[in-house]
Amino acid sequence: MARGDHIRVRRKGYWHHGIDCGDGTVIHYEGELFHYRDARVRKVTLAEFAKGGTVRVVPETGTYEPDIIIERAESRMDECRYSPLLNNCEHFARWCATGFQESRQVERALYAVSGIVIVAAGSVAAYAVGRALGRGRERGRT
Repeated sequence: MARGDHIRVRRKGYWHHGIDCGDGTVIHYEGELFHYRDARVRKVTLAEFAKGGTVRVVPETGTYEPDIIIERAESRMDECRYSPLLNNCEHFARWCATGFQESRQVERALYAVSGIVIVAAGSVAAYAVGRALGRGRERGRT
């Protein structure tokens, strides 16, 4: 890991993201997934960020220089506008590193949910069509 790296650590059911400051500290959106009312951007030790997990570097393309990444992270210190879908720790870290505020975890989750909705809607439609066709045949016989 190096100064300005976008890093992540596995938590219960998700990846938690932050920016490595290169001095043993990390800037990240502090707070837990379902307890985020008081979540805010903070600088903590790498050990506090990791909470015993293995920290990994997230490979990014088109990133800013490390000093700019740190400046961008510091510019949002104490921000408390956390949203799991629109402004989470991954949105924050990607924005610091690339200028794009996006979360691949959210994108994958929404894609999975939309697939489930499409399959469910298709099943309901197929059932409705099958019932309609079944009734049509019954009426034709009487």
